[in-house]
Amino acid sequence: MADQMAETTRAGFVALIGEPNAGKSTLLNRMVGAKVSIVTHKVQTTRARIRGVAMEGDSQIVFVDTPGIFKPKRRLDRAMVSAAWGGAADADVVVLLIEAHKGITEGVEAILAALDEHSNPKQKIALAINKIDMVDVEKLLALAKDMNERRTFVETFMISAEKGRGVDDLRKWLARELPEGPWLYPEDQIADLPMRMIAAEITREKLTLNLHQELPYQLTVETEQWEERKDGSARVDQVIYVSRDGHKGIILGKGGETIKRISRASREELSEFLGRKVHLFLQVKVRPNWLEEAERYGEMGLDFKDGN
Repeated sequence: MADQMAETTRAGFVALIGEPNAGKSTLLNRMVGAKVSIVTHKVQTTRARIRGVAMEGDSQIVFVDTPGIFKPKRRLDRAMVSAAWGGAADADVVVLLIEAHKGITEGVEAILAALDEHSNPKQKIALAINKIDMVDVEKLLALAKDMNERRTFVETFMISAEKGRGVDDLRKWLARELPEGPWLYPEDQIADLPMRMIAAEITREKLTLNLHQELPYQLTVETEQWEERKDGSARVDQVIYVSRDGHKGIILGKGGETIKRISRASREELSEFLGRKVHLFLQVKVRPNWLEEAERYGEMGLDFKDGN
């Protein structure tokens, strides 16, 4: 029976690629059924190649959630885009996600042009048109036709990652397309990121949501210490690095109100994620050149050399 099971199981990697804010993180979380990737209304919020693991029948789908592909300017941007293409090159199946209401933008055209360079002939590349509820059927069909005339996709899916429409069909198709083989992760493991990094991502999401347009993307969060306590709770110490003194004041807020709100929201989500009590302690430190420090990139799961 075990031998028969081993023969019928499938496992492999699926890369979700697209422009920033196309809905890759939302789709990943919907596929996996848990929040493993930061989701905000802002672009370029996914930095590391976060993997989520979804089970579909006898198939284990390991999703590589790549940073949005855009024209890089800073070292951090270049490292993010390099990570995105690296994730695509290593995957068994690539899903290009585009937004229905935006259609074929300059960014989408650039991705299409680069796909041949960064993919391999054995890969299956599918198209997923997201946010289908924002346009009428005629526009959707015309967009799908236009995209497939520019490049032949093995399948085209119409989805709403936020509402879940079409997502089950995509997941079932992916499960069938993966190579036969043993599962790569334990069945109950939803992400391969260390908990320290997931905790940092949760806090960074709360920062992004609470600070709105006040602070640029020049901040990062690191989990410095993780202490398991005898009562089953965990003490988590994190540092928020910013590049300027003025940014520190924005994060702290008047009377420390902003940092308290962020800490409370992050603690509640982390406690829910872990299913136990978490004591979260945040510090804000100014490091003017953190964007040029290799150690900071390592904490984010990025390669510092890729930013050259």
